[in-house]
Amino acid sequence: MLERIKNFFSLIITKSNDRSIFAIGSSHFSLMKQYYSKIKNLNEVDYKVFSQTGEDGIIDYLLYSLNIKRPKFVEIGIGDYRESNTRYIFEKNYCRGLIVDKNINLKNKVSKVVKLWKGDLTINETTVTSENILNILNSNNFDNNLDVFSLDVDGIDYWILEALPEKLSKIFIVEYNSIFGPNLEVTVPNLKNFDRKKYHYSYLCYGASLRALIKLMNKKKYVFVGTNIACLNAFFVLESEVTKLNLTLPDKSDLIKYTRSFIRESRSIAGKLNYLSGKQKLKEIEKCEVIDLTDPEKKLVKLKSIID
Repeated sequence: MLERIKNFFSLIITKSNDRSIFAIGSSHFSLMKQYYSKIKNLNEVDYKVFSQTGEDGIIDYLLYSLNIKRPKFVEIGIGDYRESNTRYIFEKNYCRGLIVDKNINLKNKVSKVVKLWKGDLTINETTVTSENILNILNSNNFDNNLDVFSLDVDGIDYWILEALPEKLSKIFIVEYNSIFGPNLEVTVPNLKNFDRKKYHYSYLCYGASLRALIKLMNKKKYVFVGTNIACLNAFFVLESEVTKLNLTLPDKSDLIKYTRSFIRESRSIAGKLNYLSGKQKLKEIEKCEVIDLTDPEKKLVKLKSIID
């Protein structure tokens, strides 16, 4: 009984805090809009409301600049939706979206975070793969005319992205692994039920390099416009839409500043945080196997063999 009472009051406090955070975030964005035409770098608008880091501010800037009033969105990899890239735009714009995660009892968890009546939110509890992604989108009528597509599954993101059609969404947000550095074109293999915790004890070998994602997105008619300050998520805008932005586009020949992340989430073999930093992180996973995307045969190789 005491535990139930504790959880009840904890939920009330959380919702009250969320309302305050939402109000503060909305006020911030209202003030920032007068400066959006002068923005040259995405880092200038980096701001967290409900996103994991500063994605909310970047998304607000892009939506405003592209004149998107009520975004139609897809977000894959949301946890319980408490910290996610599309929660703020759903609550702010009363819009239509699809969220997907393998999180058990997902709809119940999401219903505790947002008021589902506020918009048309489709909730899909499943593990997303490169084989089922198109069916998920098609069966839920989110296979065209999207405004925002966010992908963060901590693993086979590259292969899911590769399976998507060209020009699916005006804006793409894709998590990348900054540990792979500015030059490598690599991704983890397309394994069924990939789990970064199991693939390597450090949790550090997952996803794809930024350069690999930029090259793939270019083929799909997208322009790389920058990353968040934390160097976790890359932002892409459809070629036909990017002229509406006044940004100084990143120099793709020099991605160092977009892969210099100071996040220290590494684990020891015992599973405890050991706070590796800098080159220590890459050294820790040098024996991990990845796909070298510069190889036409896309062979599986040890990172150590292709590190400069």
